Amino acid sequence: MIETEEQKIVDEVIASRRSIRAFLPTPVARDEIQKIIEIAARAPSGSNTQPWKVYVLIGEVKQQLSDEILQAHNNPHSAYKEEYHYYPVQWLSPYLERRRKIGWDLYSLLGLGRENKAGMHAQHGRNFIFFDAPVGIIFTIDRVMQQGSWLDYGMFLQNIMLAAKARGLDTCPQAAFTQYHQIIHKTLNLSDQEMVVCGMSLGYADTTKIENTLVTERGTSIVKFV
Repeated sequence: MIETEEQKIVDEVIASRRSIRAFLPTPVARDEIQKIIEIAARAPSGSNTQPWKVYVLIGEVKQQLSDEILQAHNNPHSAYKEEYHYYPVQWLSPYLERRRKIGWDLYSLLGLGRENKAGMHAQHGRNFIFFDAPVGIIFTIDRVMQQGSWLDYGMFLQNIMLAAKARGLDTCPQAAFTQYHQIIHKTLNLSDQEMVVCGMSLGYADTTKIENTLVTERGTSIVKFV
């Protein structure tokens, strides 16, 4: 089968998308961000419910949220917990091995050994400054929505990342923010009906940073023809 140019372009955008963990301070135009979100909203959703709500953080509010979450992150006595389980309560193979591998692959690039707990803690804390990206995004969903709407939300998030990549921008989706949903609710003045889904960094990748050379593996036996 001969690939068309359109297929090649789409495949390249999908294959080149990666989670970037170091960004340049280069600003991203607001109309560019708006266009990315508008085109991403063409994602399918059950009965066209469109369950996504998007908060784009730039400047002072972004800095305020980062400062408040980092303070909690660095406080050994803080007791913030996730509002929902992103990861399984009990890990099984092969998921545990995959999770460990990406963690150690990243820390190895950064020169962080297993004994360097402070270094790993600091690296995890970079989530909360959006890895220095000029744009931070927080996504929420109405509490009445059920599991199907979360599936819809995933397609919307993927659309954002691909639309950004097609424009020369990079992203990092971040479940780390869910632990601090209480701080996010207060800082962004969310309604009681809103639940934090995740965060996302958006900007231009800093290609000089070694962490951005990380390329994760993908399974080779995920398809079964029956």
